[in-house]
Amino acid sequence: MKIGFAGLGIMGSRMAANLRRAGFELAVYNRTTETAERWAQEHGAEVVTSPKALAERCDVVISMVVDETHVDEVMLGPEGVIEGAKEGLLAIDCSTISPTDTRRIGAALAEKGVRMLDAPVTGSAPKAQDGTLTIMVGGDAADLEQARPILEAMGKLVVHVGPLGQGEMLKLINNSVAAANCSTVAQALLVAKRTGVDLDALQKVMGAGSGGSAMLELKAPAMREHDYTTLFKLEHMLKDVRLCLEEGQAAGIGFPSAAEARDVLSSAMGRGHANDDFAAMIEVLEGYTDTRL
Repeated sequence: MKIGFAGLGIMGSRMAANLRRAGFELAVYNRTTETAERWAQEHGAEVVTSPKALAERCDVVISMVVDETHVDEVMLGPEGVIEGAKEGLLAIDCSTISPTDTRRIGAALAEKGVRMLDAPVTGSAPKAQDGTLTIMVGGDAADLEQARPILEAMGKLVVHVGPLGQGEMLKLINNSVAAANCSTVAQALLVAKRTGVDLDALQKVMGAGSGGSAMLELKAPAMREHDYTTLFKLEHMLKDVRLCLEEGQAAGIGFPSAAEARDVLSSAMGRGHANDDFAAMIEVLEGYTDTRL
């Protein structure tokens, strides 16, 4: 089985590397061809100049790109997967976009005999690096079983969550909770700072108790050190939270803690932190409280 991989950014480059380590034959595409060539030289793969060429050569095409505009371009564009696909091709989108767009793209592909799974991932760059991502999959269960060995080369936990689009919805909810939790952890650090609580003790006690979370473990040290080395870009987190709120609004339900996190992320964007890790939310909250960690 030959796999085509489109998108070799922070996450995609690591995910594709795990596929190579698992022994899969790969063809790769990236909008910046030089990036694909460097990756292929290091890991071993055929470089192509369009998603269409991936579809012509491969049995499965995976996309890991930024947003719905890029997924549209990869899947449905003039040189997209749809133009080169043989009937029965399996397209797996690991990007994070809206469920509505996923279903629209899937319907267009289906008219050409192309099957689609939405398989967004969570775990950020470290888990992409070591192949322990969590992957939530929407689509036909039989298609997932065909794709399972591929997905398990990139992730530790692969969960079928329902029909096409539901992987995306679950991912948006998960990321909104992460953003709200990151904001909460930041606020806790600031209250502790102002009241004289030792921050090392705070992290140790919260981490061992009911206040523990992945965000406490991952982001508290970064926020305390004001180290925003990018594991997950702030602008991408803002996109995901906005999409979640839009889907919730369409369904007639609010998500107040996510809305608050959106506002903090938006303000951080305004401060120039778009490309920083979303731990940079602390900069806004420090400004609100006139307190510096």
